[in-house]
Amino acid sequence: MSETTSGASYASAGVDIEAGDRAVELMKEWVKKTQRPEVLGGLGGFAGLFDASALKKYERPLLASATDGVGTKVDIARQLGVYDTIGHDLVAMVMDDIVVCGAEPLFMTDYICVGKVHPERVAAIVKGIAEGCVLAGCALVGGETAEHPGLLGADDFDVAGAGTGVVEYDNLLGPDRIRTGDAVIAMASSGLHSNGYSLVRHVLLERAGLTLDRHVDELGRTLGEELLEPTKIYSLDCLSLTSTTEVHAYSHITGGGLAANLARVIPDGLHATVDRATWTPDPIFDLVGTTGSVERLELEKTLNMGVGMMAIVPQDSVDVALATLADRGVDSWVAGEITDRGDRATGAELTGDYAK
Repeated sequence: MSETTSGASYASAGVDIEAGDRAVELMKEWVKKTQRPEVLGGLGGFAGLFDASALKKYERPLLASATDGVGTKVDIARQLGVYDTIGHDLVAMVMDDIVVCGAEPLFMTDYICVGKVHPERVAAIVKGIAEGCVLAGCALVGGETAEHPGLLGADDFDVAGAGTGVVEYDNLLGPDRIRTGDAVIAMASSGLHSNGYSLVRHVLLERAGLTLDRHVDELGRTLGEELLEPTKIYSLDCLSLTSTTEVHAYSHITGGGLAANLARVIPDGLHATVDRATWTPDPIFDLVGTTGSVERLELEKTLNMGVGMMAIVPQDSVDVALATLADRGVDSWVAGEITDRGDRATGAELTGDYAK
């Protein structure tokens, strides 16, 4: 063998360890901003540590966990070269699932998969995750950045995350608490959030040929800015609500749409009716529907239609609930009620027409 012949290496296979190390250094300052007093150690260990003695104040602590990603919304971030907001979406998708049962978010871990490590790009993604964790009140205790050359293009990436929260057994929210006559309170979304982007991209970008830098008058900004609007994080809003007044259940409106997600928390024998006339969906929903000739029911089972979270509360809690949410800057309204199911097959339905 010639002395000038070089053997294979990890770098020649497309993996840059030094770039990965630099990405870790760049993200440390952002992860530090999420720390809670229960977190031990710093970034770089094999496992994140959370002091479980903090749970001793609970009589019967229940740990709640969830894992999620943000779907094909990452492709919008990639095309625009904007990486510091997608992390908000990730935290919202995970932690707003956890808070539905009344649990306080405690900590989160992330997984970032890239075709090629661009340290500043990875750090920007983690910055967004860290900022989202601050908004959710949880710590970012660790994560993984994986470089997959040959499987992903140099600019391709995906994100996923897992989170843990805790709730006292006696304070667990859900179907068992819901009663006939309860009110359904809707909390406004910040737009599309992180669901239905395969439909949205197909309709607006592929079929209609719109470009992300195109200014859309109905939206008041470019299409790309609209599609990249971060998912609203409701965790602390929901915790504030449960500490202020009686709440029976929450429903996080994600994949499957409003009716299907609301039905997940409605017990057998009861029914949730939501009146479309109580709100007007944001223009982006009409743009998708009109441009793609998408039927309303198809839109409603794919997109949130302007509602990101719903709270089910007794009637005597409605005024306090709406005032609490207003004080926190959350647009909310009474959208429906709980009744006996009767002969209806599903646990929730939308009625009427949207307000103009």
